[in-house]
Amino acid sequence: MKGKIFLIPSPLGDNDPQEVLSPLIFKAIESINVFVVEEVRTARRFLSRAGLKGKIDTLSFYELNEHSTQSDAERYIQLVEEGNDIGLISEAGLPAVADPGSMLVKLAHDRDIEVVPFVGPSSLMLALMSSGMNGQKFAFIGYLPVKGDERRAELKKIEKISQQTAQTQIIIETPYRNDSLFADMLETLSPATRICVAVDITLPSQFIRTKTVGQWKKCGLVIGKRPCVFVLSANN
Repeated sequence: MKGKIFLIPSPLGDNDPQEVLSPLIFKAIESINVFVVEEVRTARRFLSRAGLKGKIDTLSFYELNEHSTQSDAERYIQLVEEGNDIGLISEAGLPAVADPGSMLVKLAHDRDIEVVPFVGPSSLMLALMSSGMNGQKFAFIGYLPVKGDERRAELKKIEKISQQTAQTQIIIETPYRNDSLFADMLETLSPATRICVAVDITLPSQFIRTKTVGQWKKCGLVIGKRPCVFVLSANN
């Protein structure tokens, strides 16, 4: 018999897993011995805090991240075809959402392997629902270009789409580039365009505010190197 792939959400930060995860997840991981993870060290720490502290060294871990190949994913899916249940864990949040784990889930469907998702925190959806912007029509843009001129051009393009279609735009960035991206937003976008800055979602240091570009310019906000989601709307 084939095994199953369990999609195991993880906390968005260094908070207690019990605060943000369903009890069903803790029950499920007790019976899983093989995990495909974005980063082994982070996954071991999470599973230890989730109740497997004395069992960690008996588990098998395989990495699936931005450096992995299709061959890696096919090798891992073979473990499931041999009868092993696998837990798929992202670095933070939901596996396979803005996450390399989607490669493994695609193969599971191609091979008629059952996929079992669990409820957990999504920084993208939590930011959207907290933003006060259109939650019926939205797009996850992901990362913008790194180069300043290309990034500013992309921001203008995104703003125009939002203005014409009423579509909310969701953007993420590597934490050390948060402030440079935010500065480009304030320099490039219309003063009336709204931006939600959602930082450290679900953590004690959580900060979520929505203001217009014009209002943000008066605030002098410094985000720093913290996990952040930007939500943008030019349709007011």
